[in-house]
Amino acid sequence: MRMRRLVLAAVLLCAGSPVFAAAPLISLDVALGDVSLNKVSFLIAADSGIYARNGLDVHQFITLGAAEVARNSGVVVPPAYLKADIGNAPIAVGGGSPMIYRAANTNGVHRIAIATTESFIRTHIIAAANIKSVAELKGKRLGYSVPGAVTHVGAIGFAKRIGWEPGRDITLVGNGNSLAPLREGREDAFLGTGMVFARAKELNLNDLADLTQYKIPVAGSSILAERNWLRANREIAARFVRSAVEADALMKTDRAAFDAALVKWFNIRDRPTQDNMYREAVDIPRKPYPAIEGIKYTLEIYDSPQMRKFKAEDFYDSSFIAELDKSGFIDRLYK
Repeated sequence: MRMRRLVLAAVLLCAGSPVFAAAPLISLDVALGDVSLNKVSFLIAADSGIYARNGLDVHQFITLGAAEVARNSGVVVPPAYLKADIGNAPIAVGGGSPMIYRAANTNGVHRIAIATTESFIRTHIIAAANIKSVAELKGKRLGYSVPGAVTHVGAIGFAKRIGWEPGRDITLVGNGNSLAPLREGREDAFLGTGMVFARAKELNLNDLADLTQYKIPVAGSSILAERNWLRANREIAARFVRSAVEADALMKTDRAAFDAALVKWFNIRDRPTQDNMYREAVDIPRKPYPAIEGIKYTLEIYDSPQMRKFKAEDFYDSSFIAELDKSGFIDRLYK
């Protein structure tokens, strides 16, 4: 019933817009990047027809590398949803912090965060069975993905919050945000997303700490639009953001849609894992304003001459979410 109400509301809204109703669908490539809980609402947007109702024909893919990392943690992405080269997509859904790091240090694509669903680190520390507490991590090895990544921001922020110095009190291990390095003995714990910590007990690992409690700011999973493309295509970007907000509401209010996306896109069929992931999903903010404090924190912890060429305002645009919020559109999705 709830899904039917959301669909009807979307249809009525689109019917009042001659652009959406009459014009052909606009093709849009979207890079989903990694395999994580934050991507599920975008998958639901495709499966439920929300993109099409907003006038978009969206082609969204996951990278081969991200799929390999997921496979090492027991999540299998069907080959049909993989693509090798998605770096040139005008819109990417991924971490704002790593985008900023790459833009400053490796001439990566400069994108603008127009919505963010993760403004604080929400990953968990997953440890080997012999490590029972956070205190036991001192002097041990903690895995993250790559410098600038959300897991790296989280690892640095966690160490600072408890008064440890990375490199002295704890060793941070790159390319270590999956089960394989832990099983191979290359690390003692790692920062894992919802898809991993939901299975920790099953895998005989310890879900040691939920980093949410430390309030570590981050520019986490975001809708990131290439800067020059955004200047010329604000209407398309607005449609995509609107679609994402609608799909997020549907994800939270229609459990069947959530489970179906997990099965189709990630081949996650285990009910306890689905339950744990859904509990995490409903905590995603309804109004995903860009994470301004997270952007500032990223510039701070990676301070360098290259980083100082930028200011926080170079990496976000809050107007898309602000417009939906001010109009009451987001609130109506939950009534």
